[in-house]
Amino acid sequence: MTTSDAQRRSIKAQAISIGLAIAPFGLAFGALCAESGIGVWEALGFSSIVFGGSSQFAAVSVLADDGTIIAAITAGLLLNLRSLAFGVSMAPSLKGSLLWRAGISQLMIDESTAIGSSQNTHELRRYGYLWGGLSVFVLWNVTTLIGVSLLANADSLVTDLGIDATIPAAFLGLIWNKLEHATHRTVAFIGSLLAMILIPFTPAGIPVIASAFSIIWVRPWIIQEENSYE
Repeated sequence: MTTSDAQRRSIKAQAISIGLAIAPFGLAFGALCAESGIGVWEALGFSSIVFGGSSQFAAVSVLADDGTIIAAITAGLLLNLRSLAFGVSMAPSLKGSLLWRAGISQLMIDESTAIGSSQNTHELRRYGYLWGGLSVFVLWNVTTLIGVSLLANADSLVTDLGIDATIPAAFLGLIWNKLEHATHRTVAFIGSLLAMILIPFTPAGIPVIASAFSIIWVRPWIIQEENSYE
């Protein structure tokens, strides 16, 4: 076996393991859809078209709390803006026709970018990106289908199995790796505090949007803090 073959096998194993690791979150998302009155096709639409874990949880949570569609879309969009940075990072390794790039951009998520960007050649970066994205995409949609189908008429089962608790845990898990930097933790704290303050006084969805916009208010401090590390 050549070094390249060994690297590809390692990338495949890593991609599949990551897909399996987040599969319970897909189950939790399907359960959330079932409890919120969202049907099978709508849930699968979320997982295949939106295909962004944290943004899906945010949007459906807003709808479940009787928030407006605009608030749900805005919350999901804000949480997915990070994909723009991912695209800039991976672009040199994903060259091709406009149609090709438009198609694979659907796989631009944290996991695919993490696997792809950790490789040392453009070929392996592309390989890792595709395997990471497809592994998560398939398993996420399968578990969404299981969750929304099997738990649709089992209200007590969701609570009995603790799946309701996995929903906030899943959301936290999806952003946990972003909290390694002290600056990011500060922003998260400010956003969370703002959301908790607004929850009793504003419609569902507004606290999420406001907390996301808190990054604008603390941006000057963030720039100063990050410059101190240079």
